[in-house]
Amino acid sequence: MDKNHPKVKYGKTGILIVNLGTPDSTGWLDIRKYLREFLSDKRVIEINPFIWQIILNIFILNLRPSKTAEAYKKIWMKKENMSPLRYYTIMQSKNLQKKINDDSTIVDYAMRYGNPSINKKMIYLKNEGCENIIILPLYPQYAAATTATVCDEVYRSLMKMRWQPSLQIIPHYESEPLYIEALKNSLEKKLSEINWKPDLIVASYHGIPKKYFDKGDPYHCYCQKTTRLLSENFKNKIPIITTFQSRFGPQEWLQPYTDKTLEKLPLDGKKNIIVLCPGFSSDCVETLEEIAIQGKESFEKNGGKNFDIVPCLNDNKDHIELFSHLIKKYLIK
Repeated sequence: MDKNHPKVKYGKTGILIVNLGTPDSTGWLDIRKYLREFLSDKRVIEINPFIWQIILNIFILNLRPSKTAEAYKKIWMKKENMSPLRYYTIMQSKNLQKKINDDSTIVDYAMRYGNPSINKKMIYLKNEGCENIIILPLYPQYAAATTATVCDEVYRSLMKMRWQPSLQIIPHYESEPLYIEALKNSLEKKLSEINWKPDLIVASYHGIPKKYFDKGDPYHCYCQKTTRLLSENFKNKIPIITTFQSRFGPQEWLQPYTDKTLEKLPLDGKKNIIVLCPGFSSDCVETLEEIAIQGKESFEKNGGKNFDIVPCLNDNKDHIELFSHLIKKYLIK
């Protein structure tokens, strides 16, 4: 062996869990930087790129950061100085490393938008001797604007590598029994903590523009499937409905809209409700501010009496068990 040859690490497997992303702080510039990256993704915004960049840079990136910053300030974890999404993603990676308990396996996390980037973590795992890398996008229900864009970024990283590791990207898991069981357990735990009976359970998923569905995106079907399986496994007879939140811009998105549903339910006699957000792997601004704060205020303003939200699966033991199950089938023995 050539004594001058640089030492090469080898023989390890890397596991990279990937969440959507988060600003580094609640500051205007950090929010703007995050929104620029997120809203510049052509899978997220499918309109003429030239026209969109004019709208984005002249209007949205000058007006929206202040509003988004206020939302983040309401849910920011001051002690940890980070967003809940970052905190729970870090805890998920740490607990998954403990669960797998294998010196030849490195578990880490990345964000599709913001820090740490997928590219940075792919390079890190490769340099640590990971000859096999397993990617777990933290989106139970596949959509082109979520899972597929994670794949895009992973592939872009590989294109720059002279010596590539083998790669496995874990697909959607909207109907995985352990996932449905974890959702059911979280819902039953919340019911055991309240002293009133819900008239209805609202399963709120992040929306996508309806035209994406019309073009063939299966996301809507996967969301409906998750709700159906949860309803079938949930022995309590409280009905569960599917709604879609977080729409952006003037175009039509998947319906029914969560915000409009929350306004209407009290008028229909549904004054006691629980909301859960099965499509979010970690609590974030969409669950903690949009639903738990804005949604609750809207519901009560329109005559609602009791409102509560089920926490996301976060770093629950059930959730880590699910991740381990999804990953282990791809580990090379």
